[in-house]
Amino acid sequence: MRTVIGIDGGTESLRAGVFSLTGEPLAFASSPYDTAFPHPAWAEQNPEDWWQALGKAVRAAVNQAGIRPDQVDAIALDTTSCSVVLLGEDHRPLRPALIWMDVRAAEETKAVLATGDPALVLNSGGAGPVSAEWMLPKALWLKRHEPDVFARAGAVCEYQDYLNLRLTGRLAASITNASIRWHYRARDGGYAPSLAAALGMPELIDLWPKDVLPLADVVGKLTPEAADHLGLPPGTPVAQGGPDAFIATIGLGVVRPGSLALITGSSHLQLGMSATEVHGRGIWGSYADAVVPGLHVIEGGQTSTGSVIAWLRRLLGEGVDFDTLNAEAAAVPPGSDGVLVQEHFQGNRTPYTDARSRGVVAGLSLSHGRGHLFRAVMEGIAFGTELIFETMRQAGCGPTRVVAAGGAARSPLWLQIHADVSGLPLVLTRVPEGPALGSAVIAATAAGHYPDLPTASDAMVQIDRQVDPDPA
Repeated sequence: MRTVIGIDGGTESLRAGVFSLTGEPLAFASSPYDTAFPHPAWAEQNPEDWWQALGKAVRAAVNQAGIRPDQVDAIALDTTSCSVVLLGEDHRPLRPALIWMDVRAAEETKAVLATGDPALVLNSGGAGPVSAEWMLPKALWLKRHEPDVFARAGAVCEYQDYLNLRLTGRLAASITNASIRWHYRARDGGYAPSLAAALGMPELIDLWPKDVLPLADVVGKLTPEAADHLGLPPGTPVAQGGPDAFIATIGLGVVRPGSLALITGSSHLQLGMSATEVHGRGIWGSYADAVVPGLHVIEGGQTSTGSVIAWLRRLLGEGVDFDTLNAEAAAVPPGSDGVLVQEHFQGNRTPYTDARSRGVVAGLSLSHGRGHLFRAVMEGIAFGTELIFETMRQAGCGPTRVVAAGGAARSPLWLQIHADVSGLPLVLTRVPEGPALGSAVIAATAAGHYPDLPTASDAMVQIDRQVDPDPA
């Protein structure tokens, strides 16, 4: 049996999955790592911890799958995005990495937006605001606050770039990361030197990886040292992956115009495909060629979704489980008998990008119970999702097909509410691990088993069922 390995580097752990060439999962294994929070708004990880977790997870997954290492044709990685790794001239980390949830660079976002550089068109058509999570504000913070360390940097890269460097000896960036968070536009010449210069750090362009690779390009082959670390043969191809959520679109079969991935969890992320370039207030993107060559990715997001569900359950007491709350909410009619919830408990990501916006619960009376509250939260989140869909429609890129994954996909009621509010059917896939499967699809393409990513995704992603809107 020929296999590929899809590797998903998350916030708390790294997960490796062994897949057949038809997308059947054969084994999964994970290895955790720690996050340090040295100050409010800071979040750091040690890149060496990622490397150790990678070796442990891959070895365990291959062992659990019961395959020989020489049956692995290629590997590919997705990781969290918006990490910043400073490397010295010897390619060793100079300090802990600033991971995606690190938002210390809030002041630097103002400087980025104030440049008015044309590269900023990717966020709400240039109207902003700019997120403190992104690469550029974090790099500027490091230059301003740790100038001695920044001056010693020989390279600035992402989590994924660092692991691929350790695996192959080659420093390269993903077209996806560069396009969505580094203001890179291949069709306009690549990086934006005018933006870096306006911020007083023109050297950043030379510090970023010179090679920016499309998904499924071969970064290189496992070095003998890396092969020994992973327990795989030297020379195994390492394919270029990208940020976890965007790679999940491939693992969910969202590879054609009009399709959209609704990725749910503590937050919601909406990633759609468009045949044409789209820019407008309330939309992040579009990102040309960021996933599938010739297509544009459009992005929306809700900061607090599943986290609000979890908050309410905790508020209601330790003895209350989700199954009970779902059953009670299902007995409440649509509209929750007038209870309304705005889900901005940690601000709004899109369409307003307002970190100061807050959640609202309104319409309560003494006749309402916890089932009303629970259903109202689910409805409020679904209407927040529909607002993003409507923003996309107004820009001419509304979804016609939605594939759902994550925590909400485990609640039939919540899925039905999403379908009813949006008026769109929700498709669920057989393998819920979208990022790992997406990386496996990339690996299979790089190994030559499929001619392109859409063909590979069609072959390896299987549909499980569809939830249709209730016409009533």
